[in-house]
Amino acid sequence: MSLSGGGPGPGPPGKAEGSPLSAGRKRGAGRAPAHPIVKDIGEIYSRLLDHRPVIQGEIRYFVKEFEEKRGLREVRVLENLKNMIHETNDQTLPKCEQVMHDNLNEAFKRLQAANHRIHRLQQREQEERKLQTDMLMTGEKEHLAHWEVFMKEQHNKRAEVDEEHRKAMERLKEQYAEMEKDLAKYASF
Repeated sequence: MSLSGGGPGPGPPGKAEGSPLSAGRKRGAGRAPAHPIVKDIGEIYSRLLDHRPVIQGEIRYFVKEFEEKRGLREVRVLENLKNMIHETNDQTLPKCEQVMHDNLNEAFKRLQAANHRIHRLQQREQEERKLQTDMLMTGEKEHLAHWEVFMKEQHNKRAEVDEEHRKAMERLKEQYAEMEKDLAKYASF
């Protein structure tokens, strides 16, 4: 489809070659009346559909703003950032990694030493507890042995006291029996 309207090629869709519009152009009207329409259509097309002039203006403004007015400041800033990133990657990061590795190794060694000391302290504490438990058991056995001896002594002493008491009671009974006999002799008089 041609937008100029007067050039070669097929016409608008739905219009046949033998239509009155195409026949009218050939006969007497010629190209003069179509020219203002084509010009108007060209202007409408350029205003509504052709964005190239606007885009070219924006591009020129963008280039002027970022290259001429700012004097490539952004490029320098980006270059400086790139240099800083390279410096960080090449120098600072390896140094930080090495320091971190060294410090972590040192911390790991200290933790191992502390763990070893704590393990030794726990072993000593367990040995001391075992000794204390053994001493307590030995002391308890000795106390039980002393208690058994004490209880046997108390039982023997009680038996002696009971025996003395029984003998004393027999003596008293004999004494009272004699006294009753004596009383009974004096009572018969």
